[in-house]
Amino acid sequence: MDLLPWLVGVYLLICVGAYFGNRMFMYFPDPARYTPAQAELAGVDEVELKTDDGETLVAWYSKAKRGKPTILYFHGNAGNAAGRAPKIDTMREDGSGVFYLNNRGYGGSSGKPSEAANVADAFLAYDHLRQLGIPAGKIVLYGESLGSGQATQLAGQKEVGAIVLEAPLTSTPDVGKRTYFFLPLGFLMTDQFRNIDHIRKVRAPLLVVHGERDGVIPVAMGQAIYDAGNEPKKLELLPEADHNDLFEHGAWERVQAFLADLKL
Repeated sequence: MDLLPWLVGVYLLICVGAYFGNRMFMYFPDPARYTPAQAELAGVDEVELKTDDGETLVAWYSKAKRGKPTILYFHGNAGNAAGRAPKIDTMREDGSGVFYLNNRGYGGSSGKPSEAANVADAFLAYDHLRQLGIPAGKIVLYGESLGSGQATQLAGQKEVGAIVLEAPLTSTPDVGKRTYFFLPLGFLMTDQFRNIDHIRKVRAPLLVVHGERDGVIPVAMGQAIYDAGNEPKKLELLPEADHNDLFEHGAWERVQAFLADLKL
């Protein structure tokens, strides 16, 4: 019986550590700042955005050719823009524009990431594109993995031409429970990115792309997001794809076809 209070105490300490330290297990930024030229991307400019709370965000911007949409890209929980240069270049091949936002702490952007900050910065990036004269109907939100949380919340409040979610999660507690099933993560996690709730507010055309071999965010989560979304919507499951190799298995071709059907 003397062991029980000790075990309870240890468990409570773990819970306290999880509450105060959960962001350390969610965000893995690469702060290194590279120019598009260093990443061998010609025709891409570096842009700085100033936030209301004094941070500086670094973004890469490639202007769309006439009649083409602009992809507003929100990245996952690791890396920086340079690490996604091949994806950015692929997106530009058909003349589409790309605006890639480095979240706080990533790719030279100052500050620290959080759900509130990331979502606010997503709105800032959207407003910047609108100020450049890009019509709302020509902006396509692209949320990769954790970035699906930014895209979904933005699409629920702003007009956009479409929203594409690559390997989206239902919520961060749902992902965490796969490993930390013994913790009440719904109460402990600060940033929950509850896409399963926010997607219900999205009225823009929705495409969900997910790899069936995804070992990070199970394909069942992508299916759940699709099921909860409003029409018009489409689900593309890639049988051979894992979490980080969807473009190698035809993901962008599926996105292009989706956008072509919408005549964006």
